[in-house]
Amino acid sequence: MLDAINNSQVSDLDRKQPKDAVGQSMDELGGEAFLKLMIAQFQNQDPFEPMESGEFLGQLAHLTTASGVGDLQKSFDRFASSMATDQGLRAAGLVGRNVLVESGHGYLPENGMLAGAVKLPSGAGEVNVTIQNAAGERVAELPLGQQSGGQVSFAWDGLGENGQQQPAGRYTIRAESISEGRSTGLDVLASATVDSVSLGKGGESPMLSLVGLGDRSLSAVRHIQ
Repeated sequence: MLDAINNSQVSDLDRKQPKDAVGQSMDELGGEAFLKLMIAQFQNQDPFEPMESGEFLGQLAHLTTASGVGDLQKSFDRFASSMATDQGLRAAGLVGRNVLVESGHGYLPENGMLAGAVKLPSGAGEVNVTIQNAAGERVAELPLGQQSGGQVSFAWDGLGENGQQQPAGRYTIRAESISEGRSTGLDVLASATVDSVSLGKGGESPMLSLVGLGDRSLSAVRHIQ
């Protein structure tokens, strides 16, 4: 494309809007083509209206800055790729382990426990955890007693209020604190087993496949058990 630029076109480019044209060339053509265009400008400039030194330095600064930014971007891309790979390898080590994630649901495995934790503000008061089935019916209530704050664990063995063992599956978990006659909803952390890990795309966090809870981002993990 540069060979097709004749002398009159380059001269017109110099006289009319050299800064805009050069800036555009740097963005669209790249550093090598940009340098060739600058040389063509020098060779074909009007001797009675030569390019001013300030203008030349401005164009050169544009080249240096743009090239430097490009190199820096490449370095960041390589660093991000390396970090993503390292993060994926670390996440793979979680397969088979239990993690705590923020969730209003928990999973009761066959002959197992539905476990989790409640995040409490200071002076939480009496804390209760309620377990509901898929139909929205309360099947169990776990009184955790008076709590001052922090994170308190709980576990349900699957035994319902009717004295019958409840089927394995996904249940809704609700927690509340009662202080001075007032009820306040609390955040729940559900415990789940990591079944598999998928590497994130485009720098995104790896995804964990949790038994009974589905896919969650690695960044959603609050505690590794």
